[in-house]
Amino acid sequence: MTTGYSRSDERTAARAGAPQVTGHQAPLDGVRAVAALAVLLVHVASSAGTTTRGEGAGWLFNGGQVGVAIFFTLSGLLLYRPWATAALDGRPAPQTGGYLVKRALRIVPAYWVLIVVYMVTAGRAHIGDPVTWVSLLTFTQVYVPDPWWSSDLGPAHLGQLWSLSVEVAWYVTLPLTAAVLSWAVRRARTGDMGTIAKRLLLAIGVYGALSFPFTLLAYFPERNTQMGVWLPRYFVWFALGMALAVVTVWARLDERRPVAALCNAVADSWAACWVAAAMLFVVAATPATGPLSLAESGGPWTSVLHMVLFGACALAFVAPVALAPPEHRAMGAALGNPVMRFLGRVSYGLFLWQMIIIVAYYEILDRTFRGSVPTDLPVLAAASIAAAALSYYLVERPMQAVARRFRG
Repeated sequence: MTTGYSRSDERTAARAGAPQVTGHQAPLDGVRAVAALAVLLVHVASSAGTTTRGEGAGWLFNGGQVGVAIFFTLSGLLLYRPWATAALDGRPAPQTGGYLVKRALRIVPAYWVLIVVYMVTAGRAHIGDPVTWVSLLTFTQVYVPDPWWSSDLGPAHLGQLWSLSVEVAWYVTLPLTAAVLSWAVRRARTGDMGTIAKRLLLAIGVYGALSFPFTLLAYFPERNTQMGVWLPRYFVWFALGMALAVVTVWARLDERRPVAALCNAVADSWAACWVAAAMLFVVAATPATGPLSLAESGGPWTSVLHMVLFGACALAFVAPVALAPPEHRAMGAALGNPVMRFLGRVSYGLFLWQMIIIVAYYEILDRTFRGSVPTDLPVLAAASIAAAALSYYLVERPMQAVARRFRG
């Protein structure tokens, strides 16, 4: 088992087509941008009524829900990768305290600004309600029994934040999850890199598969709609990214390089992968994965198909980027260009601020469910990106500078 690699090893790995496992990867900024724009698209189309009016191919906008699957897959890839390196290379695991502090500094400040703005504007009727304040500030609004808001997703102006609640729950549990996966690997009692990696992938597969019985549990013995926005349902989407993390680290560390060659083959087949992602997008956009209205929940089997099809679409899109070697020309041109990198940098703010802007826009114009995507999307996208840029430069980037002081 390899215990470390030098700069010469890095150069050898790069020549062999091994993917990058440390440092900043510009194409992944583009992936974040695509995810954030997909979420924006589905929210605009839903608020405009385009997805449910039955006009033309408006139902296709429902496929924008894949943005959530892409975000979760990216989190699994990037955040689990240090633990994957520790498991495969014998290095110390990340320090839990430092990791959690860095996550909090990255996520919480900009989020709290949004919550305060919401509570003094659209949510001012509940400004004196401590349950509303506490649940929103602690990402726990999806667990509140009998809330005043009508949807399991939370208040209408903050409806997209259910997925951030899932993300935060995953962040908090990741060190424990990684420890359990590492324990499963250590039981192999072998020094062979391939055996350890395969065992780790199997354990991650079991972890991801837990999503499906949990999804069905939400329907039996009786329907519990809130469970549809709880973390265990989404293990599988995080597991996809975690598996990619294992494969990238394995390809980088294994001197025999067959896995690196496989990664290179997938990256070179990016066009085929993205065509497959587009086809899955179309199928996932249909009612086969649940109602076209975001306010409704589907049945048990459509919920399972939702996880499978959107997860497969996200994997087909993300895998070629994650497995590509550094300086891959196609990835750099499509996703690592200056525009996509900028949108990727501000993607968190774009995710945070889009819904409060969308709902306010349609309420002020009295056009809720009577809008037009071609007319409204450019305006709402521009407003959301402007708010995201302000969030990034005034709040997020200063907090990132603070976060760099912590090890994790």
